Amino acid sequence: MKIYNKTINKYLAAILFTSLLATACEKRLDVFPYQSIADDKALLSEGDVNVTLIGAYDGAQSASVYGGDIMVLNELIGNGENITFTGTFAGLSDAYKAQMVANNGNALGTWTSAYSTINRINNVLSAVDKVTSSAAKKNSVEGQALFLRASMYFELLKLYAKPFTDSASPSTNLGVPLVLTPTGNVTDADYKARATVKAVYDQVIADLVKAESLLPSSNTIYATKWSAAAQLSRVHLALKNYTEAGAAANRVITGSGKSLASDIGKNWFTFTNNGGTTPGEYLFSMKVTSQDGTNALNTYFGRTISTYPGSAGRSDCKIRPAHFTQYETGDKRKDYFVLSGGNYYSLKHLDRFGDVPVVRLSEMYLTRAEANQRNTTAVGATPLSDVNAIRTRAGLPALTAVTLADILKERRLELAFEGQFLPDAKRLQTSVGAFAWNSPKLIMPIPQREMDVNKQLVQNEGY
Repeated sequence: MKIYNKTINKYLAAILFTSLLATACEKRLDVFPYQSIADDKALLSEGDVNVTLIGAYDGAQSASVYGGDIMVLNELIGNGENITFTGTFAGLSDAYKAQMVANNGNALGTWTSAYSTINRINNVLSAVDKVTSSAAKKNSVEGQALFLRASMYFELLKLYAKPFTDSASPSTNLGVPLVLTPTGNVTDADYKARATVKAVYDQVIADLVKAESLLPSSNTIYATKWSAAAQLSRVHLALKNYTEAGAAANRVITGSGKSLASDIGKNWFTFTNNGGTTPGEYLFSMKVTSQDGTNALNTYFGRTISTYPGSAGRSDCKIRPAHFTQYETGDKRKDYFVLSGGNYYSLKHLDRFGDVPVVRLSEMYLTRAEANQRNTTAVGATPLSDVNAIRTRAGLPALTAVTLADILKERRLELAFEGQFLPDAKRLQTSVGAFAWNSPKLIMPIPQREMDVNKQLVQNEGY
């Protein structure tokens, strides 16, 4: 595996990102305009650690990762029932057709961007003791780094490894290489084999648990303890740890101080509807402005429509009419699509400067409902109450009784085209088009470039 030098682009990326995240910087940093510096000069001060953390956010913000491609890939792979992809990008087209090859460009881009970000994070963690201004600041820096590292590994597992619930054991199924220390000049000793699915998930959970304990409740546009708890809820749901998933979701709902937007449309069109601020329902997102940030969801799912100022996109992802049949009459979410040029598009992704949502509060209500329904419990609220909170916000009448199928339907409609299609299909063990939920066709290849360099890597089945 090719892991970048620990200082590559660290300062350059951080400087570029600082304009976006200036509100979170305590002071301007005296940074030499170098693209890289010698190892013995790196991370010698709290300022160095702070700017490297900003660089880690910048890495996570890249189009190949949380800038949108992770969510796009999870929606495109095998999702021909709901999406028609007409784009000319071979990597995405092959993903949509479940015909990826080992040198798929998107598989390479997401892998390398995620690991580059992980290396920046590992540098932060290795030098977190340099943060001496206050214990709270040190805890926040460490918590943010752990949250980002866990998130990167979680996303890598979802795309490049078999599901945790695969019939074979997660203790033997191969996950991804687990790198927990900074890598400088790469030698043969730095090349790591793929850790097991279980080993990587164990690390993800450990990182998120610690992150939640360290992070503050509010942190401008950066990760908070509620971001960590929400991600932890997702992880436990993927592992079918329903008690833990529901408990984490409940902590977010009851402790974050956030509430469901009264108007679901307020979750989108950041500039038009929210004056450029991040929607209040977002628990973690990537900030996008006219100066910085990329929204790949907009790039591929969006379209320029004259009646929607600020709309843009390549029009690559058309929403199939069959998707609409799943909505009830009067559902505001059904109205949140637009017909243009003979095709439907989701208004969620028309705003070219819209923040990229990673996780929203509504998902926590649905996770808590599912966990309680499966466990026949009522932690925080009854499943019926949680489902009705989502339904009434969508303009639908409240149910008088609820089933697991009702909950899963609301989840499918509420989170449509937000990157949850493939992970949900795998954990629920539902077929994806012509493919079984655990088909190798639904797992991306380990990039051939990485296979060529790191002889310890084992390729996924079918590649």
